[in-house]
Amino acid sequence: MSTLRRLTPSLLRRRLSTACAPLPEPVPWTRAPLSQVSPAAESLFHISVDVSQAPRLAASHTRAGQYLQLRVPGAAWPSFLAIASPPARAAADGEFEFLVASVPGSTAEQLCRLKRGDAVELSGVMGRGFDVDQIEPPEDYPTVLMFATGSGISPIRSLIESGFDASKRSDVRLYYGAMNLHRMAYQDRFKYWESSGIEVIPVLSEPNHSWMGETGNIQAAFSKARKIWRPLSTGAVICGHRQMREEVTSILVKDGVLRERILTNS
Repeated sequence: MSTLRRLTPSLLRRRLSTACAPLPEPVPWTRAPLSQVSPAAESLFHISVDVSQAPRLAASHTRAGQYLQLRVPGAAWPSFLAIASPPARAAADGEFEFLVASVPGSTAEQLCRLKRGDAVELSGVMGRGFDVDQIEPPEDYPTVLMFATGSGISPIRSLIESGFDASKRSDVRLYYGAMNLHRMAYQDRFKYWESSGIEVIPVLSEPNHSWMGETGNIQAAFSKARKIWRPLSTGAVICGHRQMREEVTSILVKDGVLRERILTNS
């Protein structure tokens, strides 16, 4: 008896339906040159891609927290990268900026070895980004707590420099964790961020003897400070490794912050 005759009618229909299902649409790729490759911190690099000749791609970046895939010639797999620059930067300057961790053996490492003028390929912009409507208007959500580790600061930078009325809120804090100051990117932007109404709190897990700031992980630093006076009027933005995201979310929810006010760059 053939295999098809042994199948039940319902299973046969499912098999045929699967076999006849349309193939997924191929990812459209846009070729573009690098306009900057420079160190941002130890094992981290500033990468900028000139998308001035791809206005539709540039315009598709509409919200902080979005990301895309980037292909390097000769690499086996593309790399997923959060866009570090605010959406308006792509529209105005025709440029996407990234903060890339150079992980040995990865596509990202190959990307960080390229130079200005080398061509890469970009997918379309992906993800919903940070749903900042959940923490608007600022007078209703005066407290916004942001948490980032390592290159997870990329989409947080995009959000900060996009503007979310931080100056109109009474308590906006950024807990930014890294191993040490050599591994912490964007230190040159801290004063600018603080001028917009954000308290920047660096947290170092392995500082040198001269460090006088917060130490350990950002979960512990936040737990020590806490100070959530009105949890139902508090929002949060989290980007970094999974354990940190889960632990910070658990702390916030336990303190009464609503889950829908805890934003991630999904």
